[in-house]
Amino acid sequence: MKDTDDLWMRDEIESPCIKICIVHPAERICTGCLRSLDEIGSWSRMTPEERRAIIAALPERAASLKQRRGGRAARLARAGKQPL
Repeated sequence: MKDTDDLWMRDEIESPCIKICIVHPAERICTGCLRSLDEIGSWSRMTPEERRAIIAALPERAASLKQRRGGRAARLARAGKQPL
């Protein structure tokens, strides 16, 4: 079986995709690569300059992204208990 990463290799500006695609419910951006859904969908049609501008903006997006806290640890924290 051939490595599926070969499908992601192209002669263009590398995508910031890390193959963890979860859309933040409030910010509407992927929490993996920090791009908007429109940016992800348009990536293959963007110019190198457009891609560079998006990649340059990603660190600021990461700093402003408020991560959701969910699951057992969050429920226990709200209840004032320590997770096991």
